[in-house]
Amino acid sequence: MKIVSINVGVPRKIQWRDREVVTSIFKSPVVGPVMVYRLNLEGDRQSDLENHGGRSKALYAYSAEHYEAWRKELPDIGLSWGMFGENFTIEGLQEENTYIGDHFRIGQALVMVTQPRIPCYKLGLRLGRKDIVKRFLASNRSGVYFSVMKEGEVAIGDTVDRIKEDGERISVMEINRAVANGGEDSLFLHRAAQHPVLPAGLREHFLTQSASTERT
Repeated sequence: MKIVSINVGVPRKIQWRDREVVTSIFKSPVVGPVMVYRLNLEGDRQSDLENHGGRSKALYAYSAEHYEAWRKELPDIGLSWGMFGENFTIEGLQEENTYIGDHFRIGQALVMVTQPRIPCYKLGLRLGRKDIVKRFLASNRSGVYFSVMKEGEVAIGDTVDRIKEDGERISVMEINRAVANGGEDSLFLHRAAQHPVLPAGLREHFLTQSASTERT
C-alpha cells in the first residue's frame, strides 16, 4: 500500500437546508511532506469535535480503488482525491482485511486502526446527493479511521506497512456491516463490543443492539 494523495481542509460555512453549517469535509490535495500530529494532520482542522477528530479519529484514510467504483456509480460527479473528506488516499487499502487494533507505519508516523467511517449528512452536502449517506454505508467502502501512536512526517508515495496485526481479527468491514445491518448477529456484536480499541460509543451501541436482539 502507498499514499497517492494527502488532503487537508479547514472549517468553512455552508448553507444547507435553510441553515448555515460549519464543516471541514471540503479537503484538497497538498504536495507535502506534512506532519502527522496526535490529533490531526498538519494544515487540517476538524470543525465538529463531537463527531469528528479526537484521539480515535485523528486521521481518516480512503482507498484509491474505491474512487473507481464510485465513478462508475456516480458518473455525473467529478470525483477528485479528497472528495470523501479523507486525509490520506491510499492505494491498496482494503476494509475486509484491515482489522481494528492493527498498527501501521506511514512514513515516519505510527498509527492504529480504530473504526470505519460512519457517514453523516455532511457527506451528502459535499457530494450534492441526498442518497449518498445510505449508499455509502451500504457499499462497505467505509474507509478507515486511525489514532496516532507516534508523530512523524509523511509524504506522497510513502508506503503504508502493517507492522502488527490485531489478534482478534475484527475487520473494519465487519464493523461497518454491523452498523449498517443493526442487531442481526448478536454474537458478533457482543464480541466486537469487548474490543478495547473500538471507541466507547460504538461499543455501547453494539452492547445495546446485542441485548435487544437477545430479547426478541
